[in-house]
Order: sequence, then structure tokens, then C-alpha cells
Amino acid sequence: MTVEETNLKGCFVVTPKIIRDKRGYFFESFTKAQFEAKTGIMANFIQDNQSKSSAGVLRGLHFQTEEFSQAKLVRVIKGKVLDVCVDLRKESATFGKHFSIILDNIKHKQLYIPKGFAHGFLVLDDDTIFSYKCDNYYNKTSEKGIIYNDKTLNIDWGFPKENLILSEKDKVLPTFETYSNE
Repeated sequence: MTVEETNLKGCFVVTPKIIRDKRGYFFESFTKAQFEAKTGIMANFIQDNQSKSSAGVLRGLHFQTEEFSQAKLVRVIKGKVLDVCVDLRKESATFGKHFSIILDNIKHKQLYIPKGFAHGFLVLDDDTIFSYKCDNYYNKTSEKGIIYNDKTLNIDWGFPKENLILSEKDKVLPTFETYSNE
């Protein structure tokens, strides 16, 4: 596996070593010892989640607060997404900056998103299966979000707005400014 830190401190792209032959392929999707050695992060993932979505579905930007904050290791099992994370750590030099990457079932790259980040993804292929490990349990009362089309964040989703499919909850999330003034 190779690990490369993004422009956001503590946020890493993880690329597995894929062994391909006439039967198909094999790779280790997560090895705790290698991950910790290459990132310096002591991973303690305790929950795995998976979703299936159609092209145009946008989920996010979501995060949990305080003691329920979550670090995530995200990947695509089938299909393709534009994955986006936003640094919400107010003391960080990259507070309010975002990173985006295409994750798919061809290259099998993963994104490690540290605690203190918002996360969202736009599904680019029908029947996409998205999976992620979390280092904390989901807690509904600590769940928050930021609207996907926030003007301050200026995220280029590269997809026609009229074709996006959002949950009712995601359509009315507050702005980044609202969050940053809390």
C-alpha cells in the first residue's frame, strides 16, 4: 500500500497494491499495522457502513461533533464517486479548505478523513456501493452538516445541479458561515 498526505494535514489517500491475474484481482483493503506505520495514526475502527446509490445522489456534507466525532476510511466497492472532505478544525491552517478525489472500483483508492472534517460524496455511476470504516459509533444527536453548495466552500461537484438527488435533510443544511460562527 502507498499512502500520500493531501493538502489537508492528517487527510491521506491510500492506494492498495493490487495483484491482478487471469482470475481477477486481490488486494488488502486494510492492514492496521501498515496503515499506522505509514500515517502515524493509531487506527481503531469500530463500525463499518455501506450504502448503495444511483448516479446523481449527493450525500453530505456530514459530520459528528465533540466526543462523537469520527475519523473515516472511505472507499468504493462498485462504481464511482466524487468524494469530498472539508477541514472544520478551527485551529487548522487549512480550516474551511476542501479536498476532493474520484474513488472507484478500478483503482480501489481510499481516503482517510480525520476527526474534525465534514464529508460528502456524489455518486457518478448507477448502483454504486460505497463503504467506510469509522472510529466512533454513529450518534444522531451529535450529527451536523453543511450545505453541499455553500458559496464560501465553493466545491465544484462537476455535475448539473438540476440532476442532483438529495435527501430532504441535506437540502436544508446550514452554511459554512453558520458553522464557523458557532
